[in-house]
Amino acid sequence: MAQYFITGGAGFLGINLTRYLLEKGHTVVSYDFAEYTYPEVNDSRVTVISGDIRDLTPLKEAMAGSDIVVHAAAALPLYSPEDIRTTDIDGTGNVLEAAREHGINRFIQISSTAVYGIPDHHPLFETDKLVGVGPYGVAKIDAEKLCETYRSKGMTVAIIRPKSFIGPERLGAFALFYDWACTGHGFPMIGSGNNRYQFLDVHDLCEAIYSCATLDAATVNDVFNIGAEKFATMKEDYQAVLDQAGFGKKIRGFPAAPMIWTLRLLELLHLSPLYKWVYETASKDSFVSIDKAKKQLGFAPKYSNKDTLLRNYAWYLANRKSFAHASGVSHRVPWKQGILGFAKLFF
Repeated sequence: MAQYFITGGAGFLGINLTRYLLEKGHTVVSYDFAEYTYPEVNDSRVTVISGDIRDLTPLKEAMAGSDIVVHAAAALPLYSPEDIRTTDIDGTGNVLEAAREHGINRFIQISSTAVYGIPDHHPLFETDKLVGVGPYGVAKIDAEKLCETYRSKGMTVAIIRPKSFIGPERLGAFALFYDWACTGHGFPMIGSGNNRYQFLDVHDLCEAIYSCATLDAATVNDVFNIGAEKFATMKEDYQAVLDQAGFGKKIRGFPAAPMIWTLRLLELLHLSPLYKWVYETASKDSFVSIDKAKKQLGFAPKYSNKDTLLRNYAWYLANRKSFAHASGVSHRVPWKQGILGFAKLFF
């Protein structure tokens, strides 16, 4: 059995991947500066180390003895541009260098489909042009370039570009929608909602990561889009949650242009938690081809968009009291609704 070193181990993906790997019989080292608040902190198979990937020396010390690195730590778009640059670029360089110095040859980089920017065609393929939107998108592209550099040094580096992934422990922007749903409100959609928007269940992402960790090097030393195979329109998929909530509420579409301009202004005034890449793409088709992952990794996603949203909503309802007063800028806590909380009164 292998020891996995997970950066961002205290995050949403980190804990889901940890639980997945424990079921497979492996051990895990979680490396994160965020507090580790899960029951697994008491599991002897999990080593929790508090640290910042921007500090190379303690990072190297913590990584000693591990076999595989999964680099999931990142500063998300709501962080400052400086934090995004130093974490997502400089930090990635540190994690790669620490792995190289320890002779760890299997490295899995969790990138993002944000590297494609706001595309003009679909589906998106791994060979499409990379255009970063905002500091986060730019940083993810630069981080991938670093990965390519370390491939040239002999490391096997799999780069995964997941669609927005959802599942147990996921809050962030989705907590806003679930809050509106469970309190008997409808929900506004930027545009008609008739665009197709692909999500990804975190379990299916864990399956893809594990394939990249266990298949032969020549197969996984590549870039892979990962997303749901079955998805409908934004309006249809989100409506499944409102139907489950049972209040008879509906998804309501609004003209995209005025909503986008309004959200730009609210973001500028720090009155909305939504950032550019979210609201600029919400009214457009957004889906990637997963053919490459299916062919090379044997990727076979279990969950559709609806399945994923409903699974996450069920977890939200079961755990809502535990994070009722929490907020922040990561996926593991609800984002502050700002003025959007007032807008809820009209739905």
